Amino acid sequence: MTMLSNLTDSLKRAAKSALRHTIGPAIGASVVAYFVYYAVQGDRGLLAMKHLETEIATAESVLQQVRAERERMDKRAQLMRNDHLDRDMLDERARTMLNLSGPRDVIIQLPKAAAPDDASAENSAEKRPRSVN
Repeated sequence: MTMLSNLTDSLKRAAKSALRHTIGPAIGASVVAYFVYYAVQGDRGLLAMKHLETEIATAESVLQQVRAERERMDKRAQLMRNDHLDRDMLDERARTMLNLSGPRDVIIQLPKAAAPDDASAENSAEKRPRSVN
């Protein structure tokens, strides 16, 4: 029995030693895996950074469009200032806002568009053969 107890004691010691040697690296590997996962997938990870970069690029393009629009509007507004009033710009805005025309303007009145039902009735009447008496 002593041999059997010696064998079991040495197996227990070997298991404890192996367990001690594997628990530390296993915990360390788990911690490293945790940080690597969140470095890629986390809120501030690599994928989130790529997503933010694309959002920044689209926001910058929108900003450039808005700046160009603002510059265009500023140029038009400067033409309407009191110190330098552009008469052509004032005339254009007044005509647009009041729906008026100038004395030298040529106005061409276009016929009103016929309703779709009226147009189909006229087309069918034109296609019918006419009897000549």
